[in-house]
Amino acid sequence: MKFKPSIKSGGVLVELSPEEKQLPADEAANKLSQAFHLKEILVPTDFSDCSRKALIYAIHFAKQFDATITVVHVAPYFIQSPGIVVDDTQLLEDSRKGLDNVVRELSSLTKARAVFRVGNTASEIVAVAQETRADLIIISTHGNSGLMHLFLGSSAEKVVRHAPCPVLVVREKEHEFVNACPDSFNPTI
Repeated sequence: MKFKPSIKSGGVLVELSPEEKQLPADEAANKLSQAFHLKEILVPTDFSDCSRKALIYAIHFAKQFDATITVVHVAPYFIQSPGIVVDDTQLLEDSRKGLDNVVRELSSLTKARAVFRVGNTASEIVAVAQETRADLIIISTHGNSGLMHLFLGSSAEKVVRHAPCPVLVVREKEHEFVNACPDSFNPTI
């Protein structure tokens, strides 16, 4: 079986090999439905354009499989230095509002909910995936390399290594699998 984007429906088109084409249509459809049980899709967001792109992929999958999208945002711990006080209250409040706005817009298109965490990004994403029993994680990556990757690491890479389910990594600049964004999905963050 091969999976390709369907331009007309915005969903996924399944192409059967010659051996599979000999199956009765009902049996082929049954085989496909047994292959995928996507009921819970987890999408981490940092409110960037790249993570919005991951949400667009998730919308199409959620509609295709009647799944729920859980959008998770992980705010980092703020390290306090002696003599320096960081008031993270406003930053956390802004993050929560941004997450609420994304999920409100998403809810007009499909089933969606929000999870807000504070901590290590990759660890919290994996924990939420376990708690929600996610069937799929769709995560974006900015594709940093070299020194940027060395100092910052890659949350996406860590999630891929430790996730309890399959992970679809969406890069900022790549060949597009999903052709179109639902017109009504334009969250203000």
